[in-house]
Amino acid sequence: MPNETLQPRSNGSFLWRFSKKFQYAADRIIPDSLVFCLVLTFIVYFLALIIAKANPLDLCTYWFNGLWTQNSFAFQMGIMVVTCATCAKAPQVKKVMNKLAGTAKTPVAAMILLVIFGMITSFINWAFCTVVGALFAMYLAKNVKGMHFPLMLAVIYTCMTFGQCLGPTASVYALLATPGHFMEEALGVLTQDITVYNPHNLIIWCTFALILLLIAIFTKPPKNEIVELHTELDDEDVNYDVTTKETPADKMNGGKVFMYIIGIAGIIVLVREFATKGFMGALSMNLIIFLFIVANCFLYKTPRAFIEAYKDNMKLACEIIVQFPFYGGIMGIMQDSGLASIIVAGIVSIASATTLPVWGFISAAVVNLFIPSQGGQWIVQGPLLMDAATQLGANKIDVINAFVYGDECTNLLQPLYLIPMLAVVNMKLKDAWGMCAFVCLFWFIVVILGYLIVPGLVPMAGI
Repeated sequence: MPNETLQPRSNGSFLWRFSKKFQYAADRIIPDSLVFCLVLTFIVYFLALIIAKANPLDLCTYWFNGLWTQNSFAFQMGIMVVTCATCAKAPQVKKVMNKLAGTAKTPVAAMILLVIFGMITSFINWAFCTVVGALFAMYLAKNVKGMHFPLMLAVIYTCMTFGQCLGPTASVYALLATPGHFMEEALGVLTQDITVYNPHNLIIWCTFALILLLIAIFTKPPKNEIVELHTELDDEDVNYDVTTKETPADKMNGGKVFMYIIGIAGIIVLVREFATKGFMGALSMNLIIFLFIVANCFLYKTPRAFIEAYKDNMKLACEIIVQFPFYGGIMGIMQDSGLASIIVAGIVSIASATTLPVWGFISAAVVNLFIPSQGGQWIVQGPLLMDAATQLGANKIDVINAFVYGDECTNLLQPLYLIPMLAVVNMKLKDAWGMCAFVCLFWFIVVILGYLIVPGLVPMAGI
């Protein structure tokens, strides 16, 4: 009888073994997203008591007042997620994604395709990427067996957040390019060719994009530790136009003319906005939401199908709408107690002209855990960072970009924007948080080294 050669059991790649330490922690300490938010609330409350020496009853008032500051933004976020999800789940869009996913025949090809798809859709819109990216990951996992799905989810979510550092729709970039913004007297109007598409930002962005791709490819688990997609992918198209009675009302509910008229009118509005304001100048959160609403008019064709599709996706916005007020409460405590200013000023006080972008990045990353709204965070941090840049003679463009990187970076740890993606794939926060934290570490390292090295190697005009 021939001797059998025993094959050693693989433990996975080095990156995989390293990533397991983050997942080990996630499995034990990461609660559901609402509990995560409430724990942050308690932490901020006690920090404000100790550091800002605020009155405990005043802090409760700050929290209450802050609850309602995010109402408009919460609605915008909610309607954006639902509208983008409705578009992403349209039969026409799903067919395109399924066909595209079918071109990947190996895990490496699937990961490369996932990163490219994630970056492109993030440039289009972060909320669209959140939903369509999760669906595309599911199609890839269905077509290519042996894919570790939590890693795929972390990669596509990283693409969504990281894409905003080079995309035209990030809140700070759009704000600074808008005449009349609250810091115009100090900074002027900064178009995105200055803030976004400059040599330093392009080099740092491309470097981490490449590293993310390498992480996606070389984080290989052993076969016995692969967690494949466990959610059934519904490929069947739902018929929203079922008619029980042919009454005049039913004919209007199922008629295409209404949606086509609204869609055509919407196209006219969009063309006029872009023609009069330019592509960058026209982009706003409301316009992006409107663009997807117009697309849905043609994708769903009838009023009945349109509203039923929205109703099916409304659950994706539930936790965002419910939790945003709680984050508004956290923001109220941090702003009104002065805690945010103390944290930022303390970090910035140890900076020099060379290291201010690094400390701006770190301060933004820390504050973002408690104020996951880039616009709201800039209101708190922007004046402090720009004053420090003026005093130290630092490059303000680098400081602005570093702030955006920091704000987006800890979205990998802060679960608010991950919620819709988890709802799409039917997973809990702890299932994906470990992988997200693993990628976040590399983001930190690349950006910090980038702002310490790149400005010294590549000259760039600043303000």
